[in-house]
Amino acid sequence: MEKKIIELNNLSKNFGDNQVLKGIDLNIYENEFLTLLGPSGCGKTTILRIIGGFETPSHGQVLFEGKDITKVPAYKREVNTVFQKYALFPFLNVYDNVAFGLNIKKEDKSVIDKKVKNMLELVGLKGFEKRDVTSLSGGQQQRVAIARALVNEPKVLLLDEPLAALDAKLRKGMQSELKKIQKEVGITFIFVTHDQEEALSMSDTIVVMNDGIIQQIGTPMDIYNEPQNRFVASFIGESNIIEGIMLKDCLVEFDGVQWECVDKGFKDNENIEVVLRPEDMVIVPADEGKVLGEIVSKVFMGVHYEYVVKTKTRDYKVHTTKNLEMGTVIGLTIDPFDIQVMHKMDN
Repeated sequence: MEKKIIELNNLSKNFGDNQVLKGIDLNIYENEFLTLLGPSGCGKTTILRIIGGFETPSHGQVLFEGKDITKVPAYKREVNTVFQKYALFPFLNVYDNVAFGLNIKKEDKSVIDKKVKNMLELVGLKGFEKRDVTSLSGGQQQRVAIARALVNEPKVLLLDEPLAALDAKLRKGMQSELKKIQKEVGITFIFVTHDQEEALSMSDTIVVMNDGIIQQIGTPMDIYNEPQNRFVASFIGESNIIEGIMLKDCLVEFDGVQWECVDKGFKDNENIEVVLRPEDMVIVPADEGKVLGEIVSKVFMGVHYEYVVKTKTRDYKVHTTKNLEMGTVIGLTIDPFDIQVMHKMDN
């Protein structure tokens, strides 16, 4: 994934008085599945539209394979887009929808036929050529939209929340399907979503955004296990976020208890914030814990129980497969590797 295909340099975008992007710098690599993740209004779709050529940035530039394409119109870019509303042509059947772009390019009929059939097989719609697109399910329509975009052999495919309209089960199936298609066609996918689970399960790289600013870039594992700030920690998965003091390298104090950790490079006695994932907190017998607490809430979540454990300083959210009674007094311990220390953000 060494070769950069797209570079965004100091990208800003204003809509009137509203600045939706604030100096975005981002490198996107060949064959990468990169996801722009963040809440509504954070600027992720605006980035996608600028890469696609549907919006022009107020400042900054877009490079494609080293060439400045900031002012190049959308139809001249080696990029195709799959929208949330699939934008299929209702008056064309599945075959003609997929062939549309190739017909406009006036490619040879036999070449078009081969490409369309190959693409329909890739997305699992072999035998659907003559079907009316309006008779298809949401998932099938989405596959047609993906086939139509990919048949033009773009170097980059942009996907703007394409799974948002699907029900939960279909959505899960399409997540793995999309990842498989991306690996098979071997091109760069840039995917926009506000769904953390979707981003974690599909991406090579996640770009977490908030309020027009990139908060963190990393692999799904980095983003989940090593959040760089409170926003990332609270947006990705569930967390207990606690203020504490970094006494020295590998020793942190919170809730009046000293804990070994693996973080280094902080000042001695620096005020910090600690992230504890609910599944990393270990329930042990009361006399074996570093912290004592009582179970005050219990919810069965299917794979695990979610408990709220009340200690003398706070309520902790804890996930475990252990089935414990309400009111039980328990101990809590945490492995040093599971204590994530972050610099305190200025509020």
